[in-house]
Amino acid sequence: MKRGKVSVAGAELPGVVLITGTDTDVGKTVTTAALAAALQAQGACVAVYKPVQTGVAPGDGGDMGEVRRLAGTDECLEGIRLTLPMAPVAAAVREAKVLPALAVHAAAIADLAAKYDHVLVEGAGGLLVALDGDGNTIAELARALEDGPASPCAVVVVCRSGLGTLNHTLLTLEALAVRGLNATGLVVGAWPRDPSVVELDNRVFLEQLPTPLLGCLPEKASALSGEHFRAAAPEWLHERG
Repeated sequence: MKRGKVSVAGAELPGVVLITGTDTDVGKTVTTAALAAALQAQGACVAVYKPVQTGVAPGDGGDMGEVRRLAGTDECLEGIRLTLPMAPVAAAVREAKVLPALAVHAAAIADLAAKYDHVLVEGAGGLLVALDGDGNTIAELARALEDGPASPCAVVVVCRSGLGTLNHTLLTLEALAVRGLNATGLVVGAWPRDPSVVELDNRVFLEQLPTPLLGCLPEKASALSGEHFRAAAPEWLHERG
């Protein structure tokens, strides 16, 4: 049963939230789980969708299984699963599979949005990773969602804490902006227990950007039990100031 929209870290989130990253293995899955847990803690009904899952064997849980375990979200769906740990297009070619068209993903997300308060869409790799044979990327999916029946669509960018993250983050934000999309917020996917001077300075820089820093997730957060993860996630993503 839908209960209405809620906010996370002071940002009011619309019905569809796309979680992308500045790179691969940057913490998108744990961020998706944390957002789901924080939203559910406020009574929202949440579903999660990943257009393309690569690098996972048929019987493995994959990223959606991890979100289900950590956040306790029942509705965690994949558009297609590929075994090879490669970019979607390359993996599909090697496995002789046809990737779903962008419209298929958009329709699946719209169907979920009609039933749930929030649909979290976890991207594959970074913003410009192609999802299909026509070259449509995560950015094009965000544009399609923004223009489609599930509109509006928020974009959350997950970034690293260490050296190089400022350039990668600014490039991702610029790539969104030139497509008429603005990020709702940033999340550091893994904040170390003992941050270096570089990481501390990076955090100050990120906090001063026009795009708000919604939170910094502690490193190894995914090693927690689901119970402890769900209890802590709302505190990791909270309004600062």
